[in-house]
This record gives sequence, C-alpha cells and structure tokens, in this order.
Amino acid sequence: MDEEDLPRPGDPLEAVMKTDLDPFSVHELEARVRMLEAETERTRAKLAGAKDFRSAADSLFKS
Repeated sequence: MDEEDLPRPGDPLEAVMKTDLDPFSVHELEARVRMLEAETERTRAKLAGAKDFRSAADSLFKS
C-alpha cells in the first residue's frame, strides 16, 4: 500500500476505522454496515464520474 493510500491525520475515515466496535449492539452494527455501504456506493459513483471526466479531458487534449 502506498503512503498516499493511507488515511491522512485527522481524516474522519481514520476515526471510523479506529472505533471500538465491542460496545455496539447487533442493531447498531447492522445500521453502521448499511451506512458504510451507502457511503461506499456514493464514493464509487464519485470515482466513476472523476474517471469519466479525466477520460474526456484526455481525449480532448489528444485530438
């Protein structure tokens, strides 16, 4: 894993990754999974859009 792939200090994702899950109930863990899955989908959609934009820009400048 490259250093740039690691969470930045103070990054909210880092706090999520370090959260102690032991105190959570099954219901809370299921809700957390749903929330994280929704965020993953939102992130994937943004990534796809960014790739499409970059591809379009690359095509424009190659012409």
